[in-house]
Amino acid sequence: MSEVHSAVHAEPAGVPAQARRRRTFAVISHPDAGKSTLTEALALYAEVIDEAGAVHGKSGRRGVTSDWMEMERKRGISITSAVLQFAYRDCVINLLDTPGHGDFSEDTYRVLAAVDAAVMLLDAAKGLEPQTLKLFDVCRTRGIPVLTFVNKWDRPGREALELLDEVEQTIGLRPMPLTWPVGIAGELRGLVECATGEFTRFTRTAGGATRAEAQQVSEAEVAAAEPEFWPAAKDELALLHEIGAEFDEKDFLAGSATPVLFGAALTGVGVRRLLDALVDLAPPPEARDDAEGTPRPLEAPLSGLVFKVQAGMDRAHRDRMAFVRICSGRFERGMVLTHAATGRPFATKYAQAVFGQQRTTVEEAFPGDIVGLVNAGALRPGDTLYASDPVHFPSIPSFAPEHFAVVRAADAGAYKQFRRGIEQLDSEGVIQVLVSDLRGDQAPVLAAVGPLQFEVVTSRLESEFRAPVRLENLGYTITRRTDEAGAALLAGQSEVEVLTRRSDGAVLAVFSNKWRMETIRRKFEDLVLEPLPAGSER
Repeated sequence: MSEVHSAVHAEPAGVPAQARRRRTFAVISHPDAGKSTLTEALALYAEVIDEAGAVHGKSGRRGVTSDWMEMERKRGISITSAVLQFAYRDCVINLLDTPGHGDFSEDTYRVLAAVDAAVMLLDAAKGLEPQTLKLFDVCRTRGIPVLTFVNKWDRPGREALELLDEVEQTIGLRPMPLTWPVGIAGELRGLVECATGEFTRFTRTAGGATRAEAQQVSEAEVAAAEPEFWPAAKDELALLHEIGAEFDEKDFLAGSATPVLFGAALTGVGVRRLLDALVDLAPPPEARDDAEGTPRPLEAPLSGLVFKVQAGMDRAHRDRMAFVRICSGRFERGMVLTHAATGRPFATKYAQAVFGQQRTTVEEAFPGDIVGLVNAGALRPGDTLYASDPVHFPSIPSFAPEHFAVVRAADAGAYKQFRRGIEQLDSEGVIQVLVSDLRGDQAPVLAAVGPLQFEVVTSRLESEFRAPVRLENLGYTITRRTDEAGAALLAGQSEVEVLTRRSDGAVLAVFSNKWRMETIRRKFEDLVLEPLPAGSER
């Protein structure tokens, strides 16, 4: 971590100059595409760790740096987003690993509010999958440029040209290959640079635990060594040239085209090339629009967006960390900022740089950097912090829940811990906590995008707060916003319940199904029922 701090001072201290050296991006994919493994491999090839783990490693092998929660290590999936900050070449990298599972979409969507680019990871055998498509739509909506990495080329899979065609036909992104595989999926012989024809052969290490060696090989040598695969690769490269698939920076930044690289994260093939592409091609931070649509210049006084709040990272201290994307100005530890939502001062004495679960004190940061603020009890995802010049950035969207469960303390003696835990998880945005007059405050209703969120809540309440709980699933699937008059109309109706969202007091009506909702809507013509689409404000 000290390398990051020294890199910060390696160039002139001016804010625009420092911002130009930042690369802040997220890795997005469908579950099991290898996202956390790629995140670990990028850190390995940046030489900030000496040995990589794997999510599904052998017994006794350590897990990936970015997967630090106990449940993540047991289940082998990413449940919460994680930040890895490190120096590479002359840049400071802020890499955000995101949950791939659809049940944790909200956490990923928050992360995408804090980045300047994204790496879309595709499984060579599966191509574009549903969760990848959803996340790409968010990138498109927010104007986030996307690089594509086709992973697992060391295993059997589909043809490279077929995958490129799927990307273009399905999501409308024109592929611009930077590297091309020599050898079919499962029989990878190396990678060739599309622009120069330079061929690289890789010597893989056991399980990709350490960096693979790369060797440059002349065309004559590869032609002699790979008579089965080299001619086919040459033909495919010629075809790509004919259809004009060369890299175009303008189209990439405009979001109409995507650079494509091939490789295998687990064995390290193509990982360093991806890292170099991110440094060379991904955009640095730019002026960010405030809630009124006015760009906030990079050199304006300090401002930042809270995109994530996480407790339980340090069991020894039981603290709560807010992750803040620096949007403008120079951050200095100890400065007093203003919390835009309340107007109250917020001290930053305990500011940290984050590398997975590891932390080090950070003295200063610049636009694009992610800073962890400890003991941030007043902050919630979507909050804005600023120094002398007031600003308010757009709130981060939350989503209409589709799963509901009543939660009760299993041990009456642990009720205080139960209440504290529920309030903590609600403020983090792990779950939406709703209150019903019918059930009372002692039995809140949890609302989630996916059922795995309930498992996280149950696990964290027991492990972090020593408060075991009982869950009772409710048969509601549809959520609508209503008002007090609507709540009065719905009182006593079957297969309907009126709930109040604890975080903002919004009145919500939940229905067993769409048919029941429409029946009630016809019965009460004046009933207000507004949808909560993806992107509704929390």
